[in-house]
Amino acid sequence: MHIDYPGLALRPVTDNDRELLIRIYRSTREEELRPTGWSDEQKTQFIAMQFQAQHQAYSAYANAEFLIVEHDGTPVGRIYLQHKQTVLHIIDLSLLPAARNLGMGTALLQACFASGASSGKAVHIHVEKFNPALQLYLRLGFQICEDKGIYLSLERETATAQA
Repeated sequence: MHIDYPGLALRPVTDNDRELLIRIYRSTREEELRPTGWSDEQKTQFIAMQFQAQHQAYSAYANAEFLIVEHDGTPVGRIYLQHKQTVLHIIDLSLLPAARNLGMGTALLQACFASGASSGKAVHIHVEKFNPALQLYLRLGFQICEDKGIYLSLERETATAQA
């Protein structure tokens, strides 16, 4: 998948990436955990438990691709994709805080759109209603196709997928 952002590249997740993946996951939960009053140890235990549950759930996806996002060789996030017959499903897209709001997420999504278009697939993603990324997804052309309570199911048709 070609990404139109200088220095941005993808590589497969390896067994050596576990601590990195936990750090990325933790960064997505920091704001939510801040008001709990938990100790750092309690937060670390909670994150480890939640990460393991998420990791097991994501590992069950058929035809999935688990990738680390790197910028100039430094890991900055993860993107997990599921390749279905008619849909490219973005299972997860998470960037570390230092990599957010720099256009990297947009570039990754546009690369997914191009990949979907080249194979005649729509692009699909789930997002929590309070996730700030929702505005980015809507701005880039995703449409809400289902309200699942906490989550919204979004889809972006590609020119090829619409034909």
